[in-house]
Amino acid sequence: MKLYHSPTSPYVRKVMVVLYETGQLEDVTLEATSGTPLAPAAGFVAKNPLTKVPALERPDGCTLYDSRVICRFLDARAKAGLYPQGARGWETLTLEATGDGITDAALLMTYEARLRPEGQRMDAFVDAQWAKIENACAALNARWISHLSGPLDTGQIAVGCALAYVDFRHEARGWRNGNDALAAWYAGFAERESMRATAPPA
Repeated sequence: MKLYHSPTSPYVRKVMVVLYETGQLEDVTLEATSGTPLAPAAGFVAKNPLTKVPALERPDGCTLYDSRVICRFLDARAKAGLYPQGARGWETLTLEATGDGITDAALLMTYEARLRPEGQRMDAFVDAQWAKIENACAALNARWISHLSGPLDTGQIAVGCALAYVDFRHEARGWRNGNDALAAWYAGFAERESMRATAPPA
């Protein structure tokens, strides 16, 4: 299989953590793919018409995208149990959506600063995205620590990679403020071998 990736993409990192945690890293060749929403990588549209990484090219089926689809496929392939059944399964999916939502908001903040001309940037838009991150972190801190501290699943991986990306691009805003339990959980999760091995370049 071939994984089209960028080393700074938090969605790619989520897939890479799943590859590490399920012992499938050697089954995948990494194909570096660069680009932005304004200038997608040349030729990548043939792999993913949305021109987003990650995309997983397989020898025996269609190319898979986005990260949630790829993670679900890799989990099923390895029979790893990262998507549990029953009530915890719905919690896992909700946590994965929360983590991805944090990442979505953080990416929009990054794009606003990097891609939009300075005179056209909207501070109110950036602040609104940060409010989503603050609200999500507060909810995780108040409601989800028990689940986050349980057996590993994709909800934890999504949240861990999301918070890592917020630190990577927006650390000065201080998502840890008022979220002591979440900060303590993340400090431990960030020390997992899979997280240390997939940290983006400085």
